[in-house]
Amino acid sequence: MNSDEVLCEEDVAAWLRLLMTPGVGGVTRRQLLRIWSWPTDIFATSLSEKRQHVDETLALRLQHPPEHWQETTARTLDWLRAPNCHMIPLGSPHYPASLLQIPDPPVCLFAQGHLPALTQLPWLAMVGSRNPTPQGVSNARAFARVFAEQGLGVVSGLALGIDGAAHEGALAGSGPTIAVVGTGLDRVYPKAHHALAHKIAESGLLLSEYVLGTPPLAAHFPQRNRLISGLSAGVLVVEATLQSGSLITARLAGDQGREVFAIPGSIHSPQSKGCHTLIRQGAKLVDSAQDVLDELQIQTPAAQQEVARSDKAAPQASALVQALGYEVVDLDTLLARTGMTAQELQVALMGLELEGHVQRLAGARWQRVI
Repeated sequence: MNSDEVLCEEDVAAWLRLLMTPGVGGVTRRQLLRIWSWPTDIFATSLSEKRQHVDETLALRLQHPPEHWQETTARTLDWLRAPNCHMIPLGSPHYPASLLQIPDPPVCLFAQGHLPALTQLPWLAMVGSRNPTPQGVSNARAFARVFAEQGLGVVSGLALGIDGAAHEGALAGSGPTIAVVGTGLDRVYPKAHHALAHKIAESGLLLSEYVLGTPPLAAHFPQRNRLISGLSAGVLVVEATLQSGSLITARLAGDQGREVFAIPGSIHSPQSKGCHTLIRQGAKLVDSAQDVLDELQIQTPAAQQEVARSDKAAPQASALVQALGYEVVDLDTLLARTGMTAQELQVALMGLELEGHVQRLAGARWQRVI
């Protein structure tokens, strides 16, 4: 079972039984583990012994195996034999210490991908609208790419919109990303992100507290938000309406003592109303990835190399960035402002686009991103 040899088949079965017993939630599971220490001990005791510690209803629930438990156990054991598939209970050295600081840590996690990253890197959560503006998507990708390049991992929820763009940006920056999902890890939701989930599993991590076979139930997604924020040093809300679930993640982050950041937008855009509300409530306004890195005091070798590269940047590229300003600019205007030839301008713009500093718009127009 990869790095999880400490979990024998009996242990796996007992953890799954604890997770699947009806009416036994996170608080009760942790109470039971405080009494008996390990799931096999819970189920090895007699009904009379259980009655000495818990009420009659709970004792009876624990006495009978839950429906589909044996099938789920068999499926999970097969899954754990595959490369890079892991079951991480409380007490495992792979269990993230940051989750132990939140009020409701899961007693067991399922992970697929590069496990060491879970406990080695600083992480930032990036969340936002499922129906973002093009600028929101561009911001999410560009910010996440910079974070990844600077050694700051990106956590999000694999949802459509900002979540997906954040994962894509982190992968483009050759950095790890964690997708915390609201289903079992044998399912991908939404299906449109099947290929993205595969890429994340190759260099990052898919993470869930739900057993295999768990469908995408609506109640699971707000619940998983506490893990997105709990894993992270801070949460960056890229775009959000006033009804966005991203505001739940931001609130949870505040409750957990994490930093909350928000990117402002147009006062006329519904997709920016949530961010503006967060800023009024005390979230830190950011208009560049560096604002977040500075606030979190992320200083990595990658960051130092980037500063050195910036110091040596070609004057021509620096002049072009200044010429762009912060409005949408067409090529003729840029030619007039910079005095560059058309070929020089196209090459310089392509370089800035690849670095995530500018965005190409329709009609041969350009806009500065960061």
